[in-house]
Amino acid sequence: MEGKSNPDPPGDHHSARFPRVVRIGRNFSCTYFPTRKKGYNAVSNNKERRQTALSQLEKELKSRDRKEKTKPMTVVAASLAVILLVVGGIWYAATRDTGEEAITADETTTAPEDPTYEPLAVTRTTPLGNTVSCTYEEAGEASREVSTPETEDVPATGTVTVNLSTNQGEIGMELDRSVSPCTVNAIEHFAAEGYYDDVVCHRLTTSGIYVLQCGDPSGTGAGGPGFQFANEYPTDEAAQEDLNTPVIYERGTIAMANAGQDTNGSQFFLNYEDSPLPPVYTYFGQITEEGLATLDAIAETGVEGGATDGAPAEKVVIETATVA
Repeated sequence: MEGKSNPDPPGDHHSARFPRVVRIGRNFSCTYFPTRKKGYNAVSNNKERRQTALSQLEKELKSRDRKEKTKPMTVVAASLAVILLVVGGIWYAATRDTGEEAITADETTTAPEDPTYEPLAVTRTTPLGNTVSCTYEEAGEASREVSTPETEDVPATGTVTVNLSTNQGEIGMELDRSVSPCTVNAIEHFAAEGYYDDVVCHRLTTSGIYVLQCGDPSGTGAGGPGFQFANEYPTDEAAQEDLNTPVIYERGTIAMANAGQDTNGSQFFLNYEDSPLPPVYTYFGQITEEGLATLDAIAETGVEGGATDGAPAEKVVIETATVA
């Protein structure tokens, strides 16, 4: 930081024998002595002055060098702080010990200061067959009574539309059987049996990732249908070493929340903006334009209490979910 010029010493500034140090520019200063009175040895005075000036200049140069050398360490420390904030700051509903289904970045994921992630492809590299078999395993107590979906000859082509009529507006969802047929089979089943009717969307996040999470009849984030099923796309196509590398779940995509891989239940999240997340959340469809407009309005009102992660400031309730 640039310092101030040194003040003159106390006393008569014209006759005092104290040296004066005057700042010249940002990084250098020089020292001079006032002319002495009668009887002063000029040669000796000049020699002393040169020595003093050289000594002062040396001090100034050493001081400047120290400052320059500490700059890179300051930059490194600031960069490390930013990286730590990026790595630790992006999460949604930490799972902790509650069994809560959540969207959360893995703590081992590394991220550069200005990360650039690839968008999640919304089609499989290798198409599935026309039908698949699904497995839905018992898991905990159901938050609301619902039967288990069909498990054999589940369609793996085409799409199905599920409409969420909420107190904040319509949210249309086009579900893609070709990428995640067992997930679509379950969501369609929940809607057909009224499982999602009068259910709140209990969580909104407005920083880092941008989602509205819905699908838990208990409204706590820890509820489910009493069974769970495995992750599908993109997890089942990703290499093990890529599971901690975020991809962009783009605006308009829909994915399953979970409490860890292969613990999918009934909760899902709607991305109203691009969200960087590891590919451990099953993608299964797209939100309609009308639905995105509804989500934009919900996000605009923010989170309860001015937070960035929590219950929406204005309650969001799925009044009915219907299969078109």
